[in-house]
Amino acid sequence: MNHLEEHQFQVSGMSCQGCVGRMRRAIQERDNTARVEGDPGSGRLSVASALGASEVKALLAQAGYPAEHTDATNPPVCDDPAACGKATTSPVPDEPPSQPDASTASAQRLAIQGMTCAGCVASVQKALAHTPGVEQADVNFASHTARVRGSVDPQALVQAVESVGYGATPIVDLREAEKQRAQRNQQDYRRMLKGSIASLGLAVPLMIMMLIHHPAPTGVARLGWGLVGLATLAVLIGPGRQFFRGAWKALRHHQANMDTLIALGTGTAWLYSMVVVLAAPWLPEAARGLYFEASAMVIGLVLLGKALELRAQGHTSEALHRLLDLQSQTARLVTQHGDQEVAIDDVTEGDLIRVRPGERLPVDGQVTEGSSYIDESMLSGEPAPVARGPGDEVSAGTVNGRGSLVFRATRIGADTRLGRITEQVATAQGSKPPIGNLADRVSAVFVPSVMIIAVLTALAWYHLGPEPAVIHMLVTATTVLIIACPCALGLATPLSTMIGVGKAADHGVLIRSGEALQTASTLTTLMVDKTGTLTEGRPRVTDVHWFDSRGLERSSLLALIAEVESRSEHPVGEALARFAEQQAASAHHGDVTIDDFESITGQGVKARTAQGPTLAIGNGALMEAQGVDLHAAVDTLPDWQQQARTLVYAALDDQLTAAFAIEDPLREDSRDAIARLQADGIKVVMLTGDNAATATAIGEAVGIDEVHAELSPSDKHADIERRQAQGEIVGMVGDGINDAPALARANVGFAMGQGTDVAIESAGITLMRPSLHGIAAAIEISQATLSNIRQNLWGALGYNALCIPIAAGLLYPLTGTLLSPMIAGAAMSASSITVVANANRLRLRRLQGAVTQPSADADSSTASGVSP
Repeated sequence: MNHLEEHQFQVSGMSCQGCVGRMRRAIQERDNTARVEGDPGSGRLSVASALGASEVKALLAQAGYPAEHTDATNPPVCDDPAACGKATTSPVPDEPPSQPDASTASAQRLAIQGMTCAGCVASVQKALAHTPGVEQADVNFASHTARVRGSVDPQALVQAVESVGYGATPIVDLREAEKQRAQRNQQDYRRMLKGSIASLGLAVPLMIMMLIHHPAPTGVARLGWGLVGLATLAVLIGPGRQFFRGAWKALRHHQANMDTLIALGTGTAWLYSMVVVLAAPWLPEAARGLYFEASAMVIGLVLLGKALELRAQGHTSEALHRLLDLQSQTARLVTQHGDQEVAIDDVTEGDLIRVRPGERLPVDGQVTEGSSYIDESMLSGEPAPVARGPGDEVSAGTVNGRGSLVFRATRIGADTRLGRITEQVATAQGSKPPIGNLADRVSAVFVPSVMIIAVLTALAWYHLGPEPAVIHMLVTATTVLIIACPCALGLATPLSTMIGVGKAADHGVLIRSGEALQTASTLTTLMVDKTGTLTEGRPRVTDVHWFDSRGLERSSLLALIAEVESRSEHPVGEALARFAEQQAASAHHGDVTIDDFESITGQGVKARTAQGPTLAIGNGALMEAQGVDLHAAVDTLPDWQQQARTLVYAALDDQLTAAFAIEDPLREDSRDAIARLQADGIKVVMLTGDNAATATAIGEAVGIDEVHAELSPSDKHADIERRQAQGEIVGMVGDGINDAPALARANVGFAMGQGTDVAIESAGITLMRPSLHGIAAAIEISQATLSNIRQNLWGALGYNALCIPIAAGLLYPLTGTLLSPMIAGAAMSASSITVVANANRLRLRRLQGAVTQPSADADSSTASGVSP
């Protein structure tokens, strides 16, 4: 039984998960039981190891990551819980349970109940934002959820929401929360539909009767109208009670919302009509108007509109639902007593899990036994199943083929690759593009403004209008209250955002936030890296030319190169390591001890061995910095660069030793994707650290507008800065490691790859499929989404700006008639339905060159039918 000590370090040079991976390997070379987890955002590294803090610190320094040791707050971790008598408890978490700081504050989600319009959203968001400890609060009207960042107790958030008259429930399980929301929406839909039928069942016959014959409320007819009034009251306190209850809650909290407008409008019409029925003999004939049918009709039409709106909204979260459906609910653990099926929440890191043919993998892990082909199309978009065997990483949500696998769980729950993708999609769907701030500002004052307009309208008609002034006053004020629609304003932005982000996910594009979505729609220039972006990112050594080996045998030199490049994560370094290992198979390069290793961003690597020699491997810039004479290479080397090959030099003790030609094939669709981007009005520029001849050859092959070669990361950063100063909106495509400064500087960063940790952590938009068509899809979807949002906003604002004056009687001098409250109710419902329908048009948009992600319920026989 070994006990692991928990150490916490602050590492200033940790910028991404690739750095974490390098530090993990450095520590595990000495202690293969060590667990290493890092947070690049805060620079915090958590290490559970049998090594002491000073040993770990020394290993980190050797790996190129000087670290400061901080106090650990967790007790020692046992690497064998069963032996330690803790078989039923979860491992101690890698992160200490202290309160997060500002940079790493956790995000919490709440399900909000009772919101009916954009005014409600503003009230809830203000209450959450003013809660102590909250840094940021975003409330989404379309999904009725709130996302809060900060160090705050969930109960405090619930109390804040309740203090302004709404309900809130913390969301612990996103899948369960979405299921409950769908059930709640279905119940609300049926209730509203039944209420609408009951209301219209009274209102429609009344309206038809009044068109044919309108009996005056006198004599026996008064009794009949009294019964109609009671029936209308039943509608108001039955199907319409939600509006009056919402209005009362708002009043108690000194607020006003859409419920307030409907309750005031229908309540005033009913109350006036009842006064007419009861006091008809004492009222002038001109003042005996009855509006029972208007009250019932408005309630019925509004409920019908909200029911249809709710049903249409059900399609907005389909992409999120598909991701949630990929998550298994159980796992089959391999135990001493045989296989045991347990709930997914009972799986812990380190557990052994068996997956049978055709089954979906429940968590991320590393294969320990067996081999099979895995269908990863639902995550990567690549249709061909991938061979997986011992030592290979596998991901939750993917489908096993014909083979049987046993793998060790490495990441569970929300930490899995699928969990992080799902979280990113859910977060992006709940975020708000900056364009939505206009709706927020209007919504904050909309309902009070409408109420003021209604009062002013009533006063104007009472004092200045023709007889019967009281009737005109009542009709216009009621119509103004009913026709105003804050609901359409509240739906204009979030609905389109949810559908746009979901559609992007269907095309293998993960958008991190509403801001990234909006910025991508305005891009003018796209900067692309070469390796792994235009090329496949799987380079190979095609040629080698040897110079002075400084007395070393060629196999020994290759072994040294293999050992040094094995520490590099750059694709070119990996290619050199593979080549050197194959060529030096007889040499034991593991015996080589590296005392000092340094990775020089944009140039290459340097290392000093315990045996004495210093080896530098990199491009011409590194050789020049080391004082290596390259004249011999210029005179003797073939023209590799004109063949679009990368030239890498190796120098031993500052003497040129070898030159390697490395070829990285172009992606098959790079040229078509570049042409598609250019057709979308985007100027494409290549920024690469490779030599000018190779870069130019690649650029000409794919038709790029501008090529800039031999650039360091700081040069790329400066080039983007210069273009931004000239007014260009710049996007940057890279792998998230070497291009981190440029990705951060660009208006929006795109990370290429298979949805790796690096990509998800470092970019505003992540591509699940390694194709530039994903960039084009992201830009086209963002443009379509922003256009849709603008249409919704202008439609909602234009509707209110046009209809409220008409409801107030603006056209009366021309037409001699006033707008009926019934028509106002129908118009109000139609405005919300129109916004929802327009947003759903995004779902029907087809993109060229992009392949949608397979749905979660796709037949797993695709994977299981492949013969391993």
